[in-house]
Amino acid sequence: MRTKITIVGAGFVGSTLAQRLAERDYADVVMYDIVPNMPQGKALDMLQAGPVLGYDSLIVGTNDYADTANSDLVVITSGFPRKPGMSRDDLLRKNQEIVTQVVQEIIKYSPNCMLIVVTNPLDAMAQLAYHVSGFPRNRVVGMAGVLDTARFRTFIAQELNVSVRDVQAYVLGGHGDTMVPLARMCTVAGVPISQLLPAERIEQIIQRTRDGGAEIVNLLGTGSAYFAPSAAVLQMIDSIVLDKKMIMPCSAYLQGEYGIQNLFVGVPVKLGANGVEQIIELELTEDERALLQKSAAAVQELVKVMGI
Repeated sequence: MRTKITIVGAGFVGSTLAQRLAERDYADVVMYDIVPNMPQGKALDMLQAGPVLGYDSLIVGTNDYADTANSDLVVITSGFPRKPGMSRDDLLRKNQEIVTQVVQEIIKYSPNCMLIVVTNPLDAMAQLAYHVSGFPRNRVVGMAGVLDTARFRTFIAQELNVSVRDVQAYVLGGHGDTMVPLARMCTVAGVPISQLLPAERIEQIIQRTRDGGAEIVNLLGTGSAYFAPSAAVLQMIDSIVLDKKMIMPCSAYLQGEYGIQNLFVGVPVKLGANGVEQIIELELTEDERALLQKSAAAVQELVKVMGI
């Protein structure tokens, strides 16, 4: 049987992800949204692209959670959209109610699924989904570090005029202003960027990475990024569904790793058929560890506000 993947929220991120998944042709896709007829229309449009692009994926749009039953993987993208001048933290109260309801409905119909959380503020919403679902920690993961790392790699590749494939990097911590790009571990074809760029320029690129989402929000005027976020989720799904066991930075529930207890924070993890199969502990410098702790504290503050 084909893998069944549900995407909750058929907006820009959700529908772009659905199209990317359809073109992978290894899963059937359900798009759920509260807007009547909208997910059905998008699904029909995608189905009709199948004969041209050569995929046989079944794509269903729905306003009924019953159609999501027995999903193997559920991606939560629904939530209040981020607007210019709005921080991710401003979204907390608005999206807490939405994500709580979504998770309650999803686990009713798919009690054995894995959850990938995309809704912002990302780490807090992943913590909320974990809390509401009661799932083991390997079955709940947040998409953040893959996207933040992609932005970091993009800016470095542009700066050095090299292929993005040759740039390797990690961005840890919460998805927001306190994220921790590990410049010390960033390499271009194996060469540390400290040998290729002055420290001042590296710091400017790090800051642009931290502001990556806001930069796009301000340019668009309405809405936020969706091409890169959907691509980042797709890479995570590839690794899970195809059991690739790729190591990538994701928001995972830590129980002592990196000195952080009972909190979702972005760290390198191994993603495979069982979800988060291993949390990779990097050797951090004192400064890097301090920045990660600061980032974790910012996430903890949001969790405290939510009362979970």
